[in-house]
Amino acid sequence: MRTVTRYYLFQIPGWALTAVLVTLLHAWLGLPVWVALTVLGVVVLKDVIFYPLLRRAYQLEASGAAQLVGLRGVARDPLDPTGYVYVRGELWRAHIEPGAAAIPAGTEVRVIRGHRMTLTVAKD
Repeated sequence: MRTVTRYYLFQIPGWALTAVLVTLLHAWLGLPVWVALTVLGVVVLKDVIFYPLLRRAYQLEASGAAQLVGLRGVARDPLDPTGYVYVRGELWRAHIEPGAAAIPAGTEVRVIRGHRMTLTVAKD
């Protein structure tokens, strides 16, 4: 889902609540329709104006091992097929792809995939 879609979907409940409140104020207190529509318009306009400032908060970012894809690291243990690698100064559990040759300890590797807390690496 696109970021802009996610942002506006989160705004809809606020708009609906505002519409209900101004409708009730119109019914109970005789609030003029133009004032009710202006209040609703200001609330919607506020959300449109603030979107560029809040866009990053609504973006989905890769987390955990997925953030490391493309980075280089060093094999701490021989990877045959699993072991541990250092990437960005952190120790990660890693494995090589099925059928790939074993990677000796101390060899530079590149992260090709990340799933949960395990990396898939290849010889760099």
